[in-house]
Amino acid sequence: MAYVGTIHFFFPLKTNLTNRTKLKVFLERIFRKEGKALEKLNYIFCSDKELLRINQDYLGHDYYTDIITFDLSGNNKATMAEIYISVERVKDNAGQLGVPFKEELHRVIFHGVLHLCGYGDKNENLARIMREKENFYLNQYFK
Repeated sequence: MAYVGTIHFFFPLKTNLTNRTKLKVFLERIFRKEGKALEKLNYIFCSDKELLRINQDYLGHDYYTDIITFDLSGNNKATMAEIYISVERVKDNAGQLGVPFKEELHRVIFHGVLHLCGYGDKNENLARIMREKENFYLNQYFK
């Protein structure tokens, strides 16, 4: 049976993301566990260059990043969002951190959802809580 849901993956830059249906179901579970309704979520996997352009054009930031999350929900109670992920940046970060690409990619995927569920990372304490949540969901997903 095909997955007919609210989460979609787009690959302008080819990405090795396996078990997509399992991942979509798990992401929906994160929203439920965190008490957030989900209407629609698009993940777009792109290059460093593309994400830098988005960062410059929409956020006024002139630096590379691994993820940008746009919450498009407005006044809706259910979350509608787009999450852009630089596959190149995730690969670089995985190498620098000494972790497998697959693990770092999923950490970033979960990171975007956690932002949409209300978690921040703008200071040390918030970043610690975010990292704990990422680790919790990584452990749940890969167990």
